[in-house]
Amino acid sequence: MTTPAADLLRRLGDGIHPDLPETTTGTVRLDARGDGRTEHWYLTIADQRVAVTRSADEADLVVRADRSVFDRIAAGTLHPAAALGRNDLTVRGDIRLFMMLRRLFPGSPGARHPRDVATGTRRHP
Repeated sequence: MTTPAADLLRRLGDGIHPDLPETTTGTVRLDARGDGRTEHWYLTIADQRVAVTRSADEADLVVRADRSVFDRIAAGTLHPAAALGRNDLTVRGDIRLFMMLRRLFPGSPGARHPRDVATGTRRHP
């Protein structure tokens, strides 16, 4: 069975992520706890691209949470910063990468880009 977070992480390696600044580089390990075990996802970020592997290697940033928290973030129903503020997840390492990481996850369903709100336009996927 796949989860929303696993599906999203598998797709992250497809193409360029223009929302990431070109200068963003680093490694991120996501530790998702569930069913009595921990799954490790390892992201290498460079040149607006993300390479995703399964590894428990050390990283510049380590994010730990229950799998259900990652699934809610991947579904856009929980903002990563809100999860951090409620202690639903923990981070260790380069917090700047955490702020960039949130750009890889979808926003809330029905959310609009601030520029679109200001100009009264709507982007169509």
